[in-house]
Parts: sequence; C-alpha cells; structure tokens
Amino acid sequence: MITRAIGAGSLVRDLGNWQDTGDSRPAYRALADSIRLLVHDGRVPLGVALPSERELAAALSLSRTTVSAAYAALREDGYLRSRQGARSTVAVPARTGSDPVRPRTPAGAVIDLSNASLPAPAAEIEAAYAAALGSMSGYLVSHGMEPIGIGVLREVIARRYRERGLPTTPDQIMVTSGAQHAMRLLLGVLTDPGDRVVVDHPTYPNALEAIRRHGVRPVPVPVRPESGPHGGWDLDGLESAVRQTAARTAFLVPDFHNPTGLCLDEDGRRELNRIMRETRTTLVVDETMVDLWLDAPPPPPVAATAGGGSVVTVGSTGKSLWGGLRVGWIRADRDMIVRLAGARTAVDLGTPVMEQLAVAHLLSDVEDLLEDRREQLRIRRRALCDALDARLPDWEYTRGQGGMSLWARMPEAVSTALAAAAPSHGVLLAAGPRFGVQGAFERFVRLPYTQDVDRFDDAVAAMAGAYAQVASGRGADTAGLVV
Repeated sequence: MITRAIGAGSLVRDLGNWQDTGDSRPAYRALADSIRLLVHDGRVPLGVALPSERELAAALSLSRTTVSAAYAALREDGYLRSRQGARSTVAVPARTGSDPVRPRTPAGAVIDLSNASLPAPAAEIEAAYAAALGSMSGYLVSHGMEPIGIGVLREVIARRYRERGLPTTPDQIMVTSGAQHAMRLLLGVLTDPGDRVVVDHPTYPNALEAIRRHGVRPVPVPVRPESGPHGGWDLDGLESAVRQTAARTAFLVPDFHNPTGLCLDEDGRRELNRIMRETRTTLVVDETMVDLWLDAPPPPPVAATAGGGSVVTVGSTGKSLWGGLRVGWIRADRDMIVRLAGARTAVDLGTPVMEQLAVAHLLSDVEDLLEDRREQLRIRRRALCDALDARLPDWEYTRGQGGMSLWARMPEAVSTALAAAAPSHGVLLAAGPRFGVQGAFERFVRLPYTQDVDRFDDAVAAMAGAYAQVASGRGADTAGLVV
C-alpha cells in the first residue's frame, strides 16, 4: 500500500516560529509538542509519513539527534506509528478510560450552535408553494417521475450558471433531493469501494460520512485558516496528495468553505483546474454556500476555468434558502448526466414535482431575498465576533468572506470534552473532530452565526463556562443542571 508523505518544506512552513516560545523546554520536546499541535489542528493529516530524520534536521538546521529525540517522544505519546523498513506515520493516541458522560439537559434549555442553518423566509416559502400548487395541473396528466428533474427548474438553474459566466444548458443539469443526495449519486458513479478521494481538511462532516459509507478513503489536504496566496488552500499539498495516492476524484468546497468561510481566489481556481486536468482527476465542487457571500461576491465558478478538465458542480437551496426545502442539483457534461440518470434508478425515481416547482418559482427572482439573508448573516456574524472578543479573548477564529460559521481555535485541545460538557451550561456545540479525519481538530470548534442576535452573548458565556470546566480537567460529569 502506498503511504502518502509530507515534505520537509511543508512541515517547516507549518511549524513556523516553533522555537520562539520563551520557555525552558529542550529543543526536542518543543519540536515534538509543535508537531503534536499540528496533528490536532489537522494541518498534518493522520496516516501521512513524516519527513525522514535527516531531511527534517537539514530543513530546520538542527542536529539529527534532536529530531530523532522528537520523533521518539511522539512515538511514546502515541502520535507516531512505526513499522520496520518504513517511515513513521502520523496517528492520534487511543483514548483511555470511558468517554465523557454527556450530561442530562432539560429540553429547550439550550442555545443550538451545532447547526449551521437559518430559519425559513416564511412568507416567500409559502408564496412559492402556493404558486407551485397553481401550476401543478400540467404535471398531473403524467406519471410525475422525472429522473433528471422538470424542465422549468433545470432551465432556471442553467440560466443562473450562465449569469455567473458558466455557459450551461438544461441538459447539463440533474435535479436531486438535496446536496447530500447528489453527493451519494456522484460517489456511486465516480468511485469504487477502496478508492481514494481528496477532501478539504476540515470539511463538511456529512460529506465525510457519505465517503466512508461508500467504502472510499478520504485523503485530507489542509485548508489553512491564516490564508495565503490562494485564500487558504494548500494547492501544492493538494497536487502532491493526488499524485501520491492516485486519487481519481476530489471533493472540495472552494466557495465560502464549510466550516471556515474561506473563498478560493480566481488564480487559485485556475491552478486547481490545472492540477485536476494534468492528473486526470474529476473535481466535484460543492457550491451550496456560493450565494452566502458577506464581504464580496465570489469569483466565477471553478468550472468556468476548467479548460478541458472534468469538473462537476453541486448546488442546493438548503443553506441559502431553507434546510427543509430538499432540492439540490448537479451541473456536469451531458455524458455524466446520462450516467447519473442510469445509476439513479437504483436509488430513487426523481425529486418531488411540488418541491421542484416551488424552487423554480423562488430562483426565478431570488436576488432581493438572498441579499436579505446575507444582511442577516452579516449582523449575526458581527454579534458573535463581539461576544467572543469580550468573553473568550484568547480564542482565535477565522472570519471568512462568507458562509454561516466561524472556525475557532482554542488554547487547549479539548473540543470533544467541550461539546460533551456544553449542554449542561446551556449551549449545544459540534466538536472539531466531526469536521476532520480520524480525530483531528481537537483544538477547534465550529461556531455558526445563525441564531438570533440577542442569543450570542448568552451562548458564548455558556461556552466560556464549559471551556473553563474542561480546560481545568474537572470533566463533564461535575457540571450542574441548567435551570
């Protein structure tokens, strides 16, 4: 089996000023601790091989003895696994003892920050369904099963792509029952069990779950919240990962990435397409957040600069309009749509016509509604940032250009314990490892700004209380009930 390796240059870049800590730890211990933090942050993916001791010593201008001692400390702590005749690979130590006890929580007593979604725009949704009901009669004379979707909705979706600079015809669109359904269909057509799929790291947890359930192995490539020349994406690392693992498919979220909110710039999109084209990798782009830009509109779609590469785009109404409106779509070339239609019959026979008509009505004239939604998110994002700055000033967070959440880094790697303790303090959280592969991101938590503005101060106060509890090592079972 091929083991993916991380280059010494990439590791040195991520380590940064690891020696400038001002403490008295020996150099080997400081190096080991810094690598351990990179593992918890997801910047050094699990399962990759670290550089050889000789390579890293040369890159850091250290003695090989120092690097050997650091690697030995990581092995002893469970962060490296060694096999005879092979490089050491990154791991996380097995947990000891029982998992934290989830405290009992009175129903309705908590603020839910585990879910990144807005309530429905009720008047607009009701009007859309009323319009859909009024136009149903033309479809009742048929069997009502549309494996690729009704023509009126496919035309509306194709027109929206054309307006964004991506020539599209209705026969390049398949309507699905949400983005998750689209993802499952694409996995069935593009991959076989045992294949590797390159993913952002962190990424949307339901995408990871779909990949795992299909028997495919995710290959994580870090998205760095501190940004960079291409808006946070390590494109050199991505190219290396694709070539080393022979992945045939990549699943990426370049438009207001979930959970960081980052957006890949136009130069980065061209470079991404070059990598996909030269490696003959099919790129699946998740655009479910594309309409939720808060600071500036996104660049043209990734597929618009494909230059002959194979790019499939997934969209949805779930994030921008309402999670209860289970309509998504796939934009691809005609041959791919035909393949997907053939595969779909084993899953379902089409998306409900009523929902498709409602979405066609909404998307035909949606810009004012989307701007209202964006303004709500801007105001809520500001309120959440203010609360974090006031109550948890030592937490660092990524304020992306759009999306629905902040990606916050804590001083201590206690995300799972924090999520377990938080309900008894009055808030629900999604632990960082849910957004990563095999235990990464214990220092992170996703914080959606989709609640009402007046709830964020209480929510962050509750988080601060839970964090003080778990960071001090008292454990979730000592928390009191919310009253």
